[in-house]
Amino acid sequence: MPELVLFLDSSALIAGIISSRGASRALLLLGEDEKIVIAVSEQVITEVERNIARKVPKALPFTREILTRINMRVFHDPSVETVQQHLDWIQHVVDVPILVAAAQADVDYLVTLNTRHFIDDPKVAQVSGLRIGTPGDALAWVREQLNKATFR
Repeated sequence: MPELVLFLDSSALIAGIISSRGASRALLLLGEDEKIVIAVSEQVITEVERNIARKVPKALPFTREILTRINMRVFHDPSVETVQQHLDWIQHVVDVPILVAAAQADVDYLVTLNTRHFIDDPKVAQVSGLRIGTPGDALAWVREQLNKATFR
């Protein structure tokens, strides 16, 4: 079966780290079991560590442990020039580097809890060429893909 590679933005990754349940946590567990590959950019790691340190500082060592246990690929952030070329991809400019990083990583799915900026505007998926959804959407898609592979 081909690898299933899911790019998690910081909102989805943080949700998986701080919650013991839910679709984000299930995706991290699937990554840990090497059923899927979790992809992130350097910016996502920075955002996760900064937000955890600010909101739940006691969870920072646990965060780092989880990040080492999951089957994760860290991609370089896109260049400033590349980001500038894609400013029209999404209305919220600070999200452009994440969207471009996911597109450059050639992932199967971009997972986010930021529905307002990434999902509610169908143009974002269209111009980026990415399948974009919530952790619940992504988990349903992963299960479908794994079931297809099992019954082939």
